[in-house]
Amino acid sequence: MNGLTRETRLQIMLSGEELAALDDWRFTQRMPSRAAAIRHLLRLGLEAAVRSDSNRPTRSQDFGVVRDADDERS
Repeated sequence: MNGLTRETRLQIMLSGEELAALDDWRFTQRMPSRAAAIRHLLRLGLEAAVRSDSNRPTRSQDFGVVRDADDERS
């Protein structure tokens, strides 16, 4: 290993659809585990958030993984 220690466990709840989307993405990216895929996506999201200048208020329910059909139209 590279000496990296991970001492904090983070639990999240996903819908079946969200988990399928994660697993599909993980497979196409050849990620070794769900945890590695989630860490990579988190890093990408944080980098994108730093570049974004949008400061609009959001609600927890606005942060789903898979878009609803209504969301795709807007």
